[in-house]
Amino acid sequence: MQRRGLLKLGVTSAVALSVVGGAAAWLQAGLDRGTLSPLGREVFRSVAMAVLDKTLPAQDGAREIALDSLLNRVDVLVGALPQHAQNELSQLLSLLGTPAGRLGLAGLGTPWADASLEAVQKALQGMRVSGLALRQQAYAALHDITAGAYFSDPSSWPLLGYPGPLKI
Repeated sequence: MQRRGLLKLGVTSAVALSVVGGAAAWLQAGLDRGTLSPLGREVFRSVAMAVLDKTLPAQDGAREIALDSLLNRVDVLVGALPQHAQNELSQLLSLLGTPAGRLGLAGLGTPWADASLEAVQKALQGMRVSGLALRQQAYAALHDITAGAYFSDPSSWPLLGYPGPLKI
């Protein structure tokens, strides 16, 4: 395929994903009044388990508490974003919540809640190294929000060997 054909394909794909994302956001929003909707929580829970795999507690009960706490911190982080960024994140989560969007953008055929840890990690890696800027940006948003919310909690600092801020 020639460069012109690739450019046309890229532009057409971006427009199609935007339209589908807008329609999906109208059907089921990723955010609800500045906090994660059930769909948004499902996506971020799966992403968090994949991104933070070895840093989350190993025991199931402690792991669930850590994930719930993380999702609450994501809500706080999202609430502090400007409205236009919240709208874009809501559209991204809505798109990722649809079967076509999940497969097209993330390359994940299984619903987020049902996908294995390895499948979600493979999907995120595919987004990270994709030649499409849209997929890379979606990965960056999911990764950075997840990691930022998790490591903002002082209880996660010992895992990094970080003693906390210096006392002045």
